[in-house]
Amino acid sequence: MSPSGRGGAAGSGEPIDSVLLIAFGGPTAPEEIRPFLDHVLRERPVPPSRYEEVVQHYMDVGGASPLLPLTRRQAAALEAELALEDLSRPVFVGMRHWHPFLRETLAEMAERGLRRAAAIILAPHPSPVSRGAYEQEVAAARATLGSRAPEIEYCGGWSDHPLFIEALASRLEEARRQLPGNRQAAAPVLFTAHSIPVALSDEGGYAASLQRTAEGVAREARVPRWRLVFQSRSGSPHEAWLEPDILDALAEEADAGTGEVVVAPIGFVSDHVEVLYDLDIAARRRAADLRLGFARAGTAGDHPAFVRLLAALVHQVAEQVR
Repeated sequence: MSPSGRGGAAGSGEPIDSVLLIAFGGPTAPEEIRPFLDHVLRERPVPPSRYEEVVQHYMDVGGASPLLPLTRRQAAALEAELALEDLSRPVFVGMRHWHPFLRETLAEMAERGLRRAAAIILAPHPSPVSRGAYEQEVAAARATLGSRAPEIEYCGGWSDHPLFIEALASRLEEARRQLPGNRQAAAPVLFTAHSIPVALSDEGGYAASLQRTAEGVAREARVPRWRLVFQSRSGSPHEAWLEPDILDALAEEADAGTGEVVVAPIGFVSDHVEVLYDLDIAARRRAADLRLGFARAGTAGDHPAFVRLLAALVHQVAEQVR
């Protein structure tokens, strides 16, 4: 994607005066879980039993998602990094499905007189249900502000950027150290990401992008054996989704005589319910039932290499729109 994306007007003369980090959103307290899910599912009804199951998942991980505080930590780290690099800019957080909604954040930016932001969608792998949906939400939010709306310049893709690879490889090494010392190097790695329909993946290049990320991390961390698996499927059983599912992959590893595995969630840049429940609870439970050693790598989060990547993306946009 070009730096100007779909929100701004490259060459209009306004410099980059701010940064916008864009993420999915999540409830911050138990009483917010149902309103949040209602917003997510407003155009996608699900069976009541599935709805209640997801509510329970949030309760099982503490009654809230850590996504907002973790994204704010990323924003604070990025703001500090930009200041060190002589590009001091305020960094804002806007969410697609919960407070602070993108419309709320853009309104705050307009009130402060900010005119042009470098925007980073915190979804590393492209698909119509990730980046495309975020861009549509931003466009709708800007439309409500009219001429007051800040222009939005989207940063380009970064799923195989060396700094992203470095951050993920570092998290993987941390997870390996959780295994017995004599088994760390040999443990296979299951790189995991959210499953989506195959048709959507083909349209946006999602699976191909994930494959490049996995190959880069495996090479950087010198992983002897790995595979790309998927998790968190929630769609119709009659529609083809990306496979294999991580629970099936764990069973296959156990059947093959594997002693331990490392699970690395490369499709997520922060922990939230899909990581905390689907991996730390459901996948870990399956591994225990299979008598399979299990270690889970951290997400990129505010790893210094990932923060440097975010700063590099902002610099790139700032230079290109001068």
